[in-house]
Amino acid sequence: MKGKTKQKLIVVIGPTASGKTGLSIALAKKYDGEVISADSRQIYRGLNIGTEKVNKKEMNGVPHYCIDVANPKRTYTVEQWRREAEKAISSMNKRNKLPIVAGGTAFYIDSLVYGTSFPSVKPNTKLRKELQKKSAEELFAQLKKLDPRRAKTIEGKNPRRLMRAIEIATELGSVPTLKKPKPLYEVTWLGINPGLDVLMERIESRLDTTFKKGLVGETKELREEVGLSWKRINELGLEYRIIGECLRKEISKDEMKEKMIRELRKYAKRQMTWMKRNKDIVWYKNKEEALESLKLNV
Repeated sequence: MKGKTKQKLIVVIGPTASGKTGLSIALAKKYDGEVISADSRQIYRGLNIGTEKVNKKEMNGVPHYCIDVANPKRTYTVEQWRREAEKAISSMNKRNKLPIVAGGTAFYIDSLVYGTSFPSVKPNTKLRKELQKKSAEELFAQLKKLDPRRAKTIEGKNPRRLMRAIEIATELGSVPTLKKPKPLYEVTWLGINPGLDVLMERIESRLDTTFKKGLVGETKELREEVGLSWKRINELGLEYRIIGECLRKEISKDEMKEKMIRELRKYAKRQMTWMKRNKDIVWYKNKEEALESLKLNV
């Protein structure tokens, strides 16, 4: 008896500012697909400028999923995202649409493709009280001693993620390497990376654009109108955290921009470190090269 045919899936992955959005929309137009965002911050309402969230015009008529589905006051877990993505894939399957998953949050994508998630370790209240007294730098140094491998891929300035990683490493000895079973889907892996020099130029150019669009104002709005605490704003990514430092007069505007460029460059490199572990990804320099080379039977 023949096994059930697996659902086809395209995954578009790459570091920040690499061009994932444009490629995913072009693929959707070419192959009658719809896009699932695998971005751990675009899921939140109100985080538009800082996350470079795709807008209606840019979507070009292509439906997008897993965007603006969560209240930024509450943490949205990888399991919640996976359930939302699976629901979208089920809907597309019924309508003969090709699912295209696009984003830079690699562990979201792994959780969907392989059905894996981070280990189930209960919160350690006593440990968390101790960790909450420490700065991000101190937390990172502690994690580096406990689990050097995890320290290489984590966002080193995000206290919430650092504390969770320390919690897991304390309980299990290290954050386990997830053994990937066979994929649950028939996946075509596409990576987009224009090269380090081009990527760094794009990061700086994109940052200038986001400031012009009103990134500082958006952060103020999250604080004053949405009512997010500074602690929560820090958890929403380095752009919002660094602007928060400027708004609190801890750093100047010039220092803010310099620090943000520096941290975004480091972040892009960490993303590539994580992604390059997956040897199934076929890498392209840009959208045009990918569209020209890719021949899909869908």
